[in-house]
Amino acid sequence: MLVEDGIVEWMQFLCFAVLSGMLGFATVQRWQRQPGMRLEILALAGLTALVALAALEEISWFQRILHVESPEFFLQNNKQAETNLHNLAMGKESLHKVVLLKVIALVGLTHNIVLPLLARWRPGIRTWVESLGLYLPPLTASVIYLVLVALSHALIDHPRKGELGEMFGAVHYLSTVFAAYFIGYRYDRQALFENLADARRVSTLFAMQLAFLLLMAWMLSAGAGAGAYIAANPA
Repeated sequence: MLVEDGIVEWMQFLCFAVLSGMLGFATVQRWQRQPGMRLEILALAGLTALVALAALEEISWFQRILHVESPEFFLQNNKQAETNLHNLAMGKESLHKVVLLKVIALVGLTHNIVLPLLARWRPGIRTWVESLGLYLPPLTASVIYLVLVALSHALIDHPRKGELGEMFGAVHYLSTVFAAYFIGYRYDRQALFENLADARRVSTLFAMQLAFLLLMAWMLSAGAGAGAYIAANPA
């Protein structure tokens, strides 16, 4: 499951792609409700672009799927000779290992543990975070996410085991963004679906979507594996 273009990697891409679409939709809806270049609109638009970039980087901008050769710059400066930014060489390691993983860990712990804990004693922290266009994940969901990441690192012996933690993060943020912005769970600002009956219906559809994404990731990984097998065994 952890191989290049395996089910774990495809699940990351699909979750990030759907998450970017959801954030973009939330941005447009908030703009329509109250037009104006406000900080929350800019933050949501920025997150939309950032998550879309993460999705494209995950599959090297469709390079392997389209069988596109890397330009000379990436052949010389990318640790995997791929057309992406996160594997650019920084000494003996890549940008991903030297910088991005540390930033992701710091931001993830702050957003999922530190701020939600502080908000329990100082509700103004939640209000401030939400005024920026952001949200705080439910502490229970955050603990489950971080425990899964820790277990995957402790129990699995594989050079690409970090991909599991990234997949857990993609599913976690896809789910908690939906819970906050779309149905208003543990979120004090106006949600996209305010009616309780509508929120329940769309939550059922969201659960079905997650199952569908997993199925699609499995099928895409099988297709990538079949393509690699055919390329290696043309006869």
